[in-house]
Amino acid sequence: MRGTDERSGSLFSYVDLEDRVPKGHPLRAIREIANGALSDLSGDFQAMYASLGRPSIPPEKLLRASLLQAFYTIRSERQLMERLEFDLLFRWFVGLGIDDAVWDHSVFSKNRERLLEGEIAAKFMVAVLTQPNVRQLLSNDHFSVDGTLVEAWASMKSFVPKDGGKPPPSGKGRGSGGGRNAERNFRGEKRINATHASTTDPDARLFRKGAGKEAKLCHMGHLMTENRNGLIVDARLTEANGTAERTAALDMIEDSARPGSTIGGDKGYDTADFVSGCRQCGSVPHVAQNDTRRCSAIDRRTTRHCGYTVSMDKRKQIEECFGWMKTVGGLRKTRHRGRDLVEWFFVLTATAYNLVRIPKILAATG
Repeated sequence: MRGTDERSGSLFSYVDLEDRVPKGHPLRAIREIANGALSDLSGDFQAMYASLGRPSIPPEKLLRASLLQAFYTIRSERQLMERLEFDLLFRWFVGLGIDDAVWDHSVFSKNRERLLEGEIAAKFMVAVLTQPNVRQLLSNDHFSVDGTLVEAWASMKSFVPKDGGKPPPSGKGRGSGGGRNAERNFRGEKRINATHASTTDPDARLFRKGAGKEAKLCHMGHLMTENRNGLIVDARLTEANGTAERTAALDMIEDSARPGSTIGGDKGYDTADFVSGCRQCGSVPHVAQNDTRRCSAIDRRTTRHCGYTVSMDKRKQIEECFGWMKTVGGLRKTRHRGRDLVEWFFVLTATAYNLVRIPKILAATG
């Protein structure tokens, strides 16, 4: 019998949101781990809010909604709120009922600023990694470090002299008229970070990835992963410059690696200052040798061990983290301005990567 094409829905619904989500949906395992970490942060949340006044958006819901933004590559808070309006899966994950009102996107962003002040993203990452069933997945002795460029939300046209000098002339030819986005001719002008700054994001720096590459306004992100399963144990974001990778790596080693740990890295870390810094922290530098027209900072005393070969293989796993964070997590070009805010999202996206990976590892290991 053919069914009728009825266009009007029922007035009442008696199906719980919990029943709408399939039992084997990946978000179920992710939500369980995230809720355990959020419960551990309850004391930090309580200290951030006053005991009187109008209730704000619960910080737990703010973080769960921000995780969805990374999981599903949602470009803006406005799109996230639109998705929460009609998507039952999103409502279930965040903790909203079917009849609950969705927040305005500006209210959501304003409430999230409080989490930025409390460094909640970094604390949330630690809380996830210290869950009882997650802690056993981590290696305590073998790590890898690496850095990447995160393109800033700023145009090259915004990179102007700091002294407010005369702006570059407009380009010639078709489409060179005025307007808010008029063309600019930078030919012959020397633009460096010492004399120029972006008016859109003053924290961004002009930097090139290597010889022959174009220079971009960007920040520099840094990760430290453990070598057993490739999970991120530390994430930071700094100014983009020639020594930021090694400086940030030494800071992460000091905070996260115990004496005797091995630290894997690419050729960019094969410098005398980084190798000596690792050894001062009690760690063993397993970095790739850069012996092209120079002498490597490590020798056969390090490379002859089989553990060095293992570290060279394991250190490549960190590229998978950067790949996911830039494509799925949307960090190839950040949507935010200001280093503090960009770092907050960088750390939260690193935590989202861990939350995607952890249930799969737990299922594989039994």
